[in-house]
Amino acid sequence: MNPDELLIQPGSVEPIYRQIAQQLRRLIAGGRLSQGDEIPSVRDVAMHHAINPMTVSRAYAQLEAEGFLDRRRGKGMVVAARLARTQTPDRRLQQLQPKLEELARHARELGLPSDAVLEKLCALLEEEL
Repeated sequence: MNPDELLIQPGSVEPIYRQIAQQLRRLIAGGRLSQGDEIPSVRDVAMHHAINPMTVSRAYAQLEAEGFLDRRRGKGMVVAARLARTQTPDRRLQQLQPKLEELARHARELGLPSDAVLEKLCALLEEEL
């Protein structure tokens, strides 16, 4: 994994450490990161995204405490063995639930028909970002 695979949005209301932690949780749950895969160093992520290293460190420490990452001497952080297995689609979908609820609320506020929103969402899901 490279630091540029993380999408950091400094202007978001979501704190940066949470953005990092949530993205890594999804990559692990979706099977894109497997047991033993190395995570970019705190320094690499901080330099690449021009953010404070303590922010990255906080995200990594949280994931380590949750059992998603293991600290390996001389290797940095790696994906933990017990959580590296791909979760069920329902379990992965649960991770999207808050964003889906937010999207639905925004669409209602904008008065958009659900079929138009679903069409746009389907098109975005098919795109390679």
